[in-house]
Amino acid sequence: MNKSSIKAIWIALTLCFALTTSTWAQGGRTVVVITAEGPVTPVMVGYIQRAITTANERGAQALIIRLNTPGGQIDLMDRIVTSMLESPVPVVVYVSPRGAIAGSAGTVITLAAHANAMAPETAIGAASPVGSQGEDINETLDAKIKNILKAQVRNLASERGEEAIALAESTIEEAKAATADEAKAVGLTDFIATDLDDLLRQLDGFTVNVRGESVTLHTADAAVVELEVNLLEEILGILTNPNIVFLLLAVGAQAILIELSSPGGWVAGFTGIVCLALAFYGLGVLPVNWFGIVFIIIAFVLFIMDINAPTHGALTAAAVGSLIVGALILFNSPGSMPYLRVSVPLVIGTSVLLGGAFFVVLIYALKARKLPVAIGVETLVGKVGHVTQTLNPRGIVQLEAEEWSAESVGGTIEVGQSVEVVEVTGVRLRVRKK
Repeated sequence: MNKSSIKAIWIALTLCFALTTSTWAQGGRTVVVITAEGPVTPVMVGYIQRAITTANERGAQALIIRLNTPGGQIDLMDRIVTSMLESPVPVVVYVSPRGAIAGSAGTVITLAAHANAMAPETAIGAASPVGSQGEDINETLDAKIKNILKAQVRNLASERGEEAIALAESTIEEAKAATADEAKAVGLTDFIATDLDDLLRQLDGFTVNVRGESVTLHTADAAVVELEVNLLEEILGILTNPNIVFLLLAVGAQAILIELSSPGGWVAGFTGIVCLALAFYGLGVLPVNWFGIVFIIIAFVLFIMDINAPTHGALTAAAVGSLIVGALILFNSPGSMPYLRVSVPLVIGTSVLLGGAFFVVLIYALKARKLPVAIGVETLVGKVGHVTQTLNPRGIVQLEAEEWSAESVGGTIEVGQSVEVVEVTGVRLRVRKK
């Protein structure tokens, strides 16, 4: 590479650095964008809080949250709302893409933003509270929670007008939902934006109230910085999937059974402990019916009992049924939210597969019990060796790689002749000429 080429590369790098520096120097003309999809979980809470911190550190014009959620627990929703209200950076919630929803807790999160927007063909609402299993709650508790939530949305929508407040309250009192056009018509949402670029154009020059101060957004020429979910958040998100939690439970318990049935190794036991630990993290996050754990424990007890039961196979079949019932009670209780349910075909298929695998292992174990002894001196009977010290009638024979004291049962046998073991007496072999 000649000097002119090196000089050209150096100039290009210097210009890139200068442009980047000038971008940050212009009041942080950047917009941080994240995508929050799925039910509200602790992972989503941490992701949004990390995004707020990052946007603040970068001096961003705004943090835009692309939201698509059916809802989640009220306590998690409150943590997100609090973080957004205390954010020093304007937070914009954008219900996107087309067909997305800001349901239940997502409604309150959307209203808590300093500005919000909806893509066409999206919806917001259906925010009536339900129990941790998705069931209806008793009348007194229902009234208390609804009144608290209605007061919360009245505060959040206080500057949006009476119609917007009325619609926000009806999403809680009557579980009403509204389209993007309906929400825009009453002022519940600020913009209807077809995509992110359209949203940035509409946000430019828009004034929001951030912690009591008016802030005017300048987003027309802002650089968009996508903040992706990091590896840890992605893993924790996977672990809150009911189907993954069930598989971890099933595999973990089966691995522990293998370790208990044939101790001495460590791979199966270690795998089982890790799988169960990860499964119990998911169970601690998801709203589950813990009564299902009882049936799952019974299932694996039945698997163990079938090893020594006289009717081999019957208890395995019962264990498969108990495992299926336990998994369905654990996740699919009546009234539980669809996004918190485990796949029924997955439960049945996995349970039958585990039962079949265990039954195959059981058959091999029974066959092994009927095999003749494969270790000990009894296994020497019938084997052939040769004489290394004349048997008259006693001497030495070599059997495989070992020398044994031996006694002839049929007269003298000379060195080098082959003999067959007919009996083992203590540590002496009784042999005959082959």
